Amino acid sequence: MNRVAAIDCGTNSIRLLIADIADTAEGRLTDVHREMRIVRLGQGVDATGQFAPDALARTHAALAEYAELMRRHDVAAVRMVATSAARDVSNRDTFFAMTSEVLGAVVPGAVAEVITGAEEAALSFHGAIGELDSTEAPFVVVDLGGGSTEVVLGSDEVVAGYSADVGCVRLTERCLHSDPPTEDEIAAARAVVREALDEALRLVPVERARTWVGVAGTMTTLAALAHRMTTYDPDSIHLSRVGFDDLLAVCAELLSMTRQQRAVLGPMHEGRVDVIGGGAIVVQELAAVLGERADIKELVVSEHDILDGIALSIG
Repeated sequence: MNRVAAIDCGTNSIRLLIADIADTAEGRLTDVHREMRIVRLGQGVDATGQFAPDALARTHAALAEYAELMRRHDVAAVRMVATSAARDVSNRDTFFAMTSEVLGAVVPGAVAEVITGAEEAALSFHGAIGELDSTEAPFVVVDLGGGSTEVVLGSDEVVAGYSADVGCVRLTERCLHSDPPTEDEIAAARAVVREALDEALRLVPVERARTWVGVAGTMTTLAALAHRMTTYDPDSIHLSRVGFDDLLAVCAELLSMTRQQRAVLGPMHEGRVDVIGGGAIVVQELAAVLGERADIKELVVSEHDILDGIALSIG
């Protein structure tokens, strides 16, 4: 049994998984500790091309606390990956120096690494499908993040995948400026999403899919709202299913709400209040495509995602 730590540093959040990996061919994971912090590392990156100083400070604070948890749990190995935001910035050396200092104090030589969109898609896929029934394959796994959206098709292995440069933070900062967003802003956001997804849908044959699996916070929050949960319950959310009628109703409702109305929704994390509308638009567009091309009528959401894929890659 190997105890490892996986850290996923995205545009909106930084997440930690400490897990034991069984010494078997399957390398099954047993969670020891799992948590998420909203740090908005990608704040303003789309406009400035740089990490903002306060975003770096928030990320440093969260990572330092994660390092203490890793020491407490006697982690033997760590892998930290940085995704969309860290691919695009001019001052990323500052970010990597910070991760080297913090992680290196736990595991000598450890430092964050930037992964490609293809690597991100594959890690998300393998993390998401581990507990799914193989009779429901092929799966199209969608990891909707803050800066990018990964669309991956496969059964046991990835057949095709693509990372599109559209996510809830990037889309909100670019298009959704009013409270609530205006019809013109929503229309502009839809145009951005469709353009970003065109290439993904050209390269990933989603018409082969039988099951749509959504991962990451936007997807799981939408599912919790569709299930009318008063508080977020990850155990109940994991592998739950949402029909398109309920899913699309929630998306439309969120886009009509003010920030204040979204903030008081029970399952809504405070760090997701400002950007969930952008995520809802991406989900609406994907549901339309998957319904038309693959005759899919529901979304399956998984609490297991790229974080689990990162942990498995260490073992």
